[in-house]
Amino acid sequence: MADSYTTLWTNDLCRELERSGEEGLRLTILFGGPYGSQPSFLRAGVRPGDTIYPVRAHRTRLHVLGAMEVSRIVTHEEAGTELHDDDYAKLMYWRRLKTGFVSEVLLGPPGSPLSFDTVVPGDVLERLTFTSRRGERALRFVEDGRLTRSNGLQGVYRLAPASAAELRRLVAERFAGRRCELADTRSGPLVGGEEPRVTI
Repeated sequence: MADSYTTLWTNDLCRELERSGEEGLRLTILFGGPYGSQPSFLRAGVRPGDTIYPVRAHRTRLHVLGAMEVSRIVTHEEAGTELHDDDYAKLMYWRRLKTGFVSEVLLGPPGSPLSFDTVVPGDVLERLTFTSRRGERALRFVEDGRLTRSNGLQGVYRLAPASAAELRRLVAERFAGRRCELADTRSGPLVGGEEPRVTI
């Protein structure tokens, strides 16, 4: 059975992605490493078929930025020779996501569009739960539906199934809303089911 994980993106990284116009693009690659600045997905147990939810802690709120299903994991050293030209181009394009020493590259089909304004509601935040071999734990430092510190999110953590379903619903609702916004600006339906870049 596939699992779902969160990974915390810094506010500096999110601001850089917003400034460079990455909002609305669909994630196809993620990077992991051995240190806290670029935590390891492999060490957390991520495998092909799992889903990654990048999140952001900003002004006592938790934002879910999107989702990507992992189809392949290669080492960073192998990436130059193992990846096809299209995948290597993705690696170069998304190099802004390299926030530290990189040792692993996660690839996937286009995920949901990046969104920096999807806030996890307070009631969902209060019941957000992670699971590991030791058992389940609720997200720490949550008071009255507000996130007071991000310590409990720093790393790569496996979501409990119910919490994974709630983040999946939030991302799906935001994705559906953006499809409607995009369709309203066009004279006809989306062609062939292809998802173009979504802009705000």
